[in-house]
Amino acid sequence: MQAPVNIGIPEGDRKTIVEGLSKLLADTYTLYLKTHNFHWNVTGPMFQSLHTLFEQQYMELALAVDQIAERIRTLGYRAPGSYSEYGELSSIEETRGVPEATDMIRLLVEANEAVVRTARAAFPAAEKASDESTVDLLAERMSIHEKAAWMLRSML
Repeated sequence: MQAPVNIGIPEGDRKTIVEGLSKLLADTYTLYLKTHNFHWNVTGPMFQSLHTLFEQQYMELALAVDQIAERIRTLGYRAPGSYSEYGELSSIEETRGVPEATDMIRLLVEANEAVVRTARAAFPAAEKASDESTVDLLAERMSIHEKAAWMLRSML
């Protein structure tokens, strides 16, 4: 049995915050998988630059999913961790097959922007509960994904 969580954030607020973080975790993991897939399968004249960029991005995302999941655990809840849960929670559609390089870029722009929207939607609950740790995490994730979308968009 786990000891109760008493960090100054009421149970109801923690539950609402975790619901938002769970969606963010699902989006982040789905984006990680999409980016890693594109890293493996990109071809064409931009191969080297895209292969390298996608690797940098999926490596960052691998660290991010851990941070988000650990925040959920810190708030006293189980972090979702299955493909079926992510499929239900994520706002990002998986990509089957191998799109052309420019389509990969466009799809990653859209997915990074979706992660920003998911983080932004989770922000008010964390802010209302004075959960500065989650607010900081969400702000960092939004900044990272806004920049990733800009960098990718600049290649189109």
